[in-house]
Amino acid sequence: MSKDKRKHSSVIVDGVEQAPSRAMLRAVGFEDDDFNKPQVGIASTWSMVTPCNMHINTLADSAQDGVNSSGSKAVIFNTITVSDGISMGTQGMRYSLISREVIADSIETVVGGQGFDGLLTIGGCDKNMPGCLMAMARLNRPSIFVYGGSIKPGANRTDVISVFEAVGKHSEGEISDIELLDIESSAIPGPGSCGGMYTANTMASAIEAMGMSLPNSSAQEATSKNKLRDSLEAGRAVSNLVNLNLKPRDIMTRGAFENAIAVVIALGGSTNAILHLLAIAHEAKIDLSLDDFERIGKITPVLADLRPSGNYLMSELIEVGGIVPLMKLMLEKELLNGKQLTVTGKTLEDNLANASEYPTNQDIVKGLNDPIKKDSHLRVLYGNLAPEGAVAKITGKEGLTFEGRAKVFDSEEMAMKGIMNGEISEGDVLVIRYEGPKGGPGMREMLSPTAAIMGKGLGDKVAFLTDGRFSGGTHGFVVGHITPEAYEGGPLAIIEEGDSITIDANSNQINVSVSDEEMSRRKKKWKCPKQNNEDGVLGKYRKLVTSASEGAVTTKN
Repeated sequence: MSKDKRKHSSVIVDGVEQAPSRAMLRAVGFEDDDFNKPQVGIASTWSMVTPCNMHINTLADSAQDGVNSSGSKAVIFNTITVSDGISMGTQGMRYSLISREVIADSIETVVGGQGFDGLLTIGGCDKNMPGCLMAMARLNRPSIFVYGGSIKPGANRTDVISVFEAVGKHSEGEISDIELLDIESSAIPGPGSCGGMYTANTMASAIEAMGMSLPNSSAQEATSKNKLRDSLEAGRAVSNLVNLNLKPRDIMTRGAFENAIAVVIALGGSTNAILHLLAIAHEAKIDLSLDDFERIGKITPVLADLRPSGNYLMSELIEVGGIVPLMKLMLEKELLNGKQLTVTGKTLEDNLANASEYPTNQDIVKGLNDPIKKDSHLRVLYGNLAPEGAVAKITGKEGLTFEGRAKVFDSEEMAMKGIMNGEISEGDVLVIRYEGPKGGPGMREMLSPTAAIMGKGLGDKVAFLTDGRFSGGTHGFVVGHITPEAYEGGPLAIIEEGDSITIDANSNQINVSVSDEEMSRRKKKWKCPKQNNEDGVLGKYRKLVTSASEGAVTTKN
């Protein structure tokens, strides 16, 4: 095999002086011929930490078979996972977004240290998926992503969000202890990522639209034969990418990111996609900003009636064809750029040329003449509360404007206690601050309080603001990613109880009715209530992380 295709591994295994390296590799299964093959690292996110990843070892084995049968040599290694759903509402959630950086760093470290010529990553949870793509973009070696797949629905079409919202219903006395236990016991039946268009399925779809996974990799159930086949074919495809020397930055162009944004909007996807796509673009050296989401959002409708705001689960979208027919429709209407290269070695246009359309009797994905919303549900807001931007998820069902009085809490725990004690009333704007990237540190998701609000029947009666972020399972009138964050003295830090706040998704404004003079007076008196005394990874993250408007990355010079 040509050294050009073994550019990195040849340094590790060629020559007399590398005999010790070869000796160690023989112990892990290398044979004589393997030293002349390109080496492909398979980054598996398998763990028993969460159902999202508990099956990925079997997918990694299938991917290994695909690599080894196509002239390359596969080497499986692992990286970490933190479960959002399990850590949600606790201090453990501070580690969730941080794990994205640790995952990217760890994959980069192994691939760089071992001299792999190609990379295949398998992710099945919110942060390991963008972490995988960030590493691919940094390394810029032939690479492909495999999605671990979506979970099957629980009893009565329940999912993990059903459990969170049941907690709020239980506190209102709407369901009994036994009913809560029934939902808890049956909502999550086995392996796979959370079953709506939450962050995992959103990011899987974005990655496919970007061209970094095989067609329909995003729309297969975790335990299906199709997902095993997808992993096998991805193993073969990455060997082809090595042969072609087709690298991530050849694929992850500005046009590819714009395709990803458009598909996320059409699917009604998670606000976390903004944070993660900004971060991946940073690593790919693409100049992407909040304004790009706003620009594309003006011409891209929401077409998919998927949870959390809609009615259907990912498993039901899979049954009617996944996202390939959606992308074909969008391409025909010039909402996607079909000239973008993909990991098949072909363009997106080529990949979609023979794609099927949705069945005529399905009601999950609407036509362009009958959209759920004519423009994006992901709104980028500015104003005196968010001079550097904020991100809202406004589907329209909760209205497009909200004005109310501030109810202020300095942590998620304090807010959750207030919600459960009945302190939140119709017309309130719930403010949770000091939960941003630096303030947390870690920018926790606020699924527990938003789900409790929905469970209490207040979803369309209150608004919710934070410098933290929201789970893909969140719905209601919510605004997150407010920058500058409170920890750095942003306007959110000096909001006071009872201040009048206006959110307008028509003009994309978020403002507090307080004069500039009064804001200045408050700012002079403000003192951050959090001490900068975090140790370990939390302290390191706080020192390095950028704002949410820049993707909350830790590699910016």
